[in-house]
Amino acid sequence: MTDKRSVTRREFLQTSGATGAVVAASTFAHPAIGAVKGANERLNFAILGPGGRAQAHIGHLLDMKKEGKPVDIIGVADVWDGNKKVGRGLYPSAERCGLDANDKTKVTKDYRKLIENKDIDAVVIATPDHWHATMAIQAMEAGKDVYCEKPMCHTIDEARRITETQAKTKQIMTVGVQSTASPIWKMANDVITSGKIGHVMQAQTSYYRNSNVGQWRYYQLTEDMNPKTVDWKMFLGTEFGLAPDQPFNRARYAQWRCYWDFGGGMYTDLFVHQLTHLIQAVGVRFPKRVVGAGGLYLEYDGRDVPDVATVVADYDEGCQVIISATMCNDVQLGEVIRGKNATIKFEGEKAFRVIPQSTGNAPAKPGENKGDGGELVSTNFNSGGDRDTRALWEHFIGCIRSRNPETLCPAETGYAAIATVNLGVDSYRYGKAYYFDKATGKVSEADQAWSKRWEQVSHERGKPNQIQGWKADPLEGSTVKAPAYQALEGDWIDGKDPAAKA
Repeated sequence: MTDKRSVTRREFLQTSGATGAVVAASTFAHPAIGAVKGANERLNFAILGPGGRAQAHIGHLLDMKKEGKPVDIIGVADVWDGNKKVGRGLYPSAERCGLDANDKTKVTKDYRKLIENKDIDAVVIATPDHWHATMAIQAMEAGKDVYCEKPMCHTIDEARRITETQAKTKQIMTVGVQSTASPIWKMANDVITSGKIGHVMQAQTSYYRNSNVGQWRYYQLTEDMNPKTVDWKMFLGTEFGLAPDQPFNRARYAQWRCYWDFGGGMYTDLFVHQLTHLIQAVGVRFPKRVVGAGGLYLEYDGRDVPDVATVVADYDEGCQVIISATMCNDVQLGEVIRGKNATIKFEGEKAFRVIPQSTGNAPAKPGENKGDGGELVSTNFNSGGDRDTRALWEHFIGCIRSRNPETLCPAETGYAAIATVNLGVDSYRYGKAYYFDKATGKVSEADQAWSKRWEQVSHERGKPNQIQGWKADPLEGSTVKAPAYQALEGDWIDGKDPAAKA
């Protein structure tokens, strides 16, 4: 994540040392990279998949239009006619956008008509996950910028191809992880790279929920969702190689997040939210080793995806990220980054505390340190509700006009997030741990090489790897002091004490 706040790093470091420090972060500056559209030229958007989440995006674009900003929605595409009471689907969304439902070139069940439309500058992709990559790649190849809802796509290979397409076409793309609009993650990363918490070894995050009707079953099924109103063939995308052919099913259509063919349950819908900003804060991207666990322990309602899940990702930088959730209890695990010298404990998207570690010659007892106190670092960023999505939109539009590819959640970050959670999915489903090669995108089954590597570093008295952007002394908060009696260590050869004085 590139810091585009109006606050300099020096200003941040000056304020972060005092409890109650507040950093202003309401504006984002964009370097002049060369514009295709001027500041007063209208940007025309098309909505691909105007379901529940897309309605929020439609609302933001319409609000901007009412405010006199030069943006407009000139096309919508959806496979369902829609239901005005439910507030989703093709024709209700077209009406909301002020479009003529009879204009089949702009109100259509075939999204390709909008991608081919040369009047459209950018698309919003809010379809089921299995369609994201196909649409994003086709849109960028047609010269359109892309706002793609999270997760960026359905598979790791798709993520790689999206990233390669973005790099080739130079189109502007952002992934809709709204929490990335907050500067708090970059502020935490500044603390980490300056060496203030020492070597980072572990970070954790969670997304806990509880619903009496079951996760994602709260998306309403209606009688007018049927083969006459839904282009089921297009929804499946079987001819595009996206999902296997299967009979029409209202639940699989409207509650698609419950089924592997179309999504990844909490792994891709919820873990991506938390993981994306956490890896931005820590200073890592692609994992080396991933394992996933969990199961369906309560929601026996015909779904595929688990209601309890945990992913553990290990990184070459010498740290670990844990993401955990259940859909049947909403008490949170907490969001924490642990270093040798201190711990960062987040308080939502507006603040975190830097809590020093007190180390001695003996370890603390379990449960003693509750992570209380420490220095408070906060921002006045107006998060909450859907304000963070609005901030994400304003930044994305600024990037479109300046042709600045460094959106708040660019394709490469989306790739890193989907690689991690997708490996977690596969680990859970197939009972294996996996390696990921960030240079090639190749996935392989894990073996003993990971543990052997770290054993070798230890035996050779090696030095720790640091996270991206590390600016402090390489050993800052990254070593342990050997007690004097460790001088007695060593192999006895031919009965000779290795610690014996010559």
